[in-house]
Amino acid sequence: MVTATAKGDLRSGVAAPALAPESPVVWPARTVRTLANGLQVVLVESHTIPKFSGQLLFRSGNAAGEVPGLADMTAAVVRTGTASRSSRQIEEELRRLGADLGTSAGADSSAISFSGLAEFSAELLALVSDLARNASFPPAELERERRHQMEALRIERTTPGFLAGERLRKALFGAHPYASVSPSEEQVAAYTREGLERFYRAHYTPANALLVMAGDFSAQGMLEQVERIFADWHAPQPAVAAHPAPPRPQGRRAHLVHLPGSVQTQILLGNHAITRKHPDWFPLTLANSIFGGAFNSRLVMNIREQKGYTYSPRSAAHALREHGWFSVGAAVRNDVVAATLAEIFYEMDRMRALPVGDEELADSRNYLSGVFSLGLATQSGLAGQLVTVYLNGLPEDYLETYREKIRALSAADVLAAARRWFDSANAQIAVVGDRAQIAEQAALFAPVTVYDAQGNPV
Repeated sequence: MVTATAKGDLRSGVAAPALAPESPVVWPARTVRTLANGLQVVLVESHTIPKFSGQLLFRSGNAAGEVPGLADMTAAVVRTGTASRSSRQIEEELRRLGADLGTSAGADSSAISFSGLAEFSAELLALVSDLARNASFPPAELERERRHQMEALRIERTTPGFLAGERLRKALFGAHPYASVSPSEEQVAAYTREGLERFYRAHYTPANALLVMAGDFSAQGMLEQVERIFADWHAPQPAVAAHPAPPRPQGRRAHLVHLPGSVQTQILLGNHAITRKHPDWFPLTLANSIFGGAFNSRLVMNIREQKGYTYSPRSAAHALREHGWFSVGAAVRNDVVAATLAEIFYEMDRMRALPVGDEELADSRNYLSGVFSLGLATQSGLAGQLVTVYLNGLPEDYLETYREKIRALSAADVLAAARRWFDSANAQIAVVGDRAQIAEQAALFAPVTVYDAQGNPV
């Protein structure tokens, strides 16, 4: 059997066929309205299957809470009952409708996500409206969720990936709410029903909300349905809190979380970067793909394929509403921590020093364009892309021009973005593992501060 790759079959010498021309993306028309109560509505028809998917989002998340994780707990308990529906009744109604519904929260937003058969859209939207307006926060459900979160927190405290992410975020964001990845057990224990209700009443309001739906409906008919269900919902826009500016680290520092007896080390390093609104977002996206954001990236080829230090290294550009950051991560054997860090910084500095080649540039542009197109193949994927646009206040043509803007980027654009946002000289390095095995290796790259799994300096 002959196996070919994009660059040809290395064993047979037979060249792989050239890539076919890129298929155009035909964008369905979108309907955008803002109701009199401030609720922004975005609708897109997608008649591939007789279903619809959507999200009702609120532009407030954990960063807006009085204490860390409050938005998460609020979202979890919102789903468990309203003034007219018990938790069991909600579950029975979802089963009757053949629908799915979930609630969640992130740093900057909270969401009620749903999907179901288009013929039952009115009933499902009525349930979504009830949860958004009339959540009752049953005390027994709050206690159940509290126990669940406590157990999840104890597991997180033994998970290297979580501990590395927590330590890096604290190093990058300091007193800003983005520094908090998860609450402490003491903070979860202190949550009150009144505190959850206070967050809910302040932030689950139509003036703070975005409703996005894609599916098998007529936009005009769905808009009329939304008006009937949501138009009499009234509450003001919440106040926007001012947050402290993140610190600006000068020089590298290593933050070691000691897990006694660990046989491998989680590495996660990073630096401040940008939000999606920044003009460098597209060049940074492409630079990240070439460096470590794709499976055939330089980082993967170096420390996975050539050296075998790790199975799944990866880099990423993270964009939140107020700030962004760039990160590079890998789980490696204890004996190659220093070698891995050396190669990561080598590849970062190579991106900053030399333009990428034409073939590498073209491959990465094709990859990003293809991944973007795949993300639009389902109703939920299409709705998710629209959420990105409207939740972040991006240009109306952001999705339609995405592939065009990626393809227009040059090697010079990638080099400029890498020089600005791959800040290897000031990178903050989180390493999680056995201190006796890795502290001296980390110290080759930066002064080391040691913490225990609870985040306390050792």
